[in-house]
Amino acid sequence: MRFNGNRRFNSYVGYFREMYGSRLQKIVIDAGFSCPNRDGSITTGGCTYCNNEAFHPSYSTPDKTISQQLEEGIEFHKRRYRKAEKYLAYFQPYSNTHAPAETLESRYLEALSHPLVAGVVIGTRPDCVDDNKLDLLSKLSQKHIVIVEYGVESIHDKTLQRINRGHNYKCAVDSIIKTAERGIHMGAHFIFGLPGESREEMMQYAIEINRLPLQSVKFHQLQIVKGTIMEKEYASNPNEFTEMSLPQYLDFFTDFLEILRPDIFIERFAGELPPRFVNNNPWGFIRNVELIRMLEKRLEERDTFQSRLFIP
Repeated sequence: MRFNGNRRFNSYVGYFREMYGSRLQKIVIDAGFSCPNRDGSITTGGCTYCNNEAFHPSYSTPDKTISQQLEEGIEFHKRRYRKAEKYLAYFQPYSNTHAPAETLESRYLEALSHPLVAGVVIGTRPDCVDDNKLDLLSKLSQKHIVIVEYGVESIHDKTLQRINRGHNYKCAVDSIIKTAERGIHMGAHFIFGLPGESREEMMQYAIEINRLPLQSVKFHQLQIVKGTIMEKEYASNPNEFTEMSLPQYLDFFTDFLEILRPDIFIERFAGELPPRFVNNNPWGFIRNVELIRMLEKRLEERDTFQSRLFIP
């Protein structure tokens, strides 16, 4: 079976090209939000693996207006992605629905007012939405591209508690269902290799994802980031972590893809961080484009594809 771009998995980039006729490049926006497990709403300290500075591009800082970040981000990406004609304002750092609906509307509309911005991608937590906020997103989606990206991270409550997420898996399921009921395009994010999880427990993610009304998913391998609580945990108890070499991860993810629904788009299957933030990186510093090439090669070698073993 072949998907868009003649690939053996359902590519998110290919989806956008088919839907909108051109590449849509994300521009990261820091709108000055926080998280409920950082500001004391739930707890403090944040998720044990998280250092938001690790994915902040230089143009994206909260001291700049959203419009200024967009202008600088577009100039930055014009040099790297010359085929991009339109852009998506990606509200990524922290939890971008963690504010009253009136505040959210003002910030989203500022981004959407830019003539080259086709829509918004809103990264947030499943415990940071309610009916008013989802109704706002539904209204905006009538005229613009609106994508909600939920950080789910794990389906196992023992893991969510251990990494200080501050919510359980049922909370994620409930928010995903409520979002889908409003017809809002939606993705979710998961991490492979969180402490205490076996390979079998990670494979269970696919079964759960197949049951959810998601359009897209992002995956990445756990990377031990400098300055995090998990950095200390890893130093003290490395045996609690299921680490995979790059060849092992490629085989693991190929097995995972085989049981994943065919209509789910894969936005990312592995992550990369700026070298200065990485505490432990046994793969070396391999760019995503090379990782995708390696995955495609492994799928070809095994003569398999996404959903080959999927059971409806």
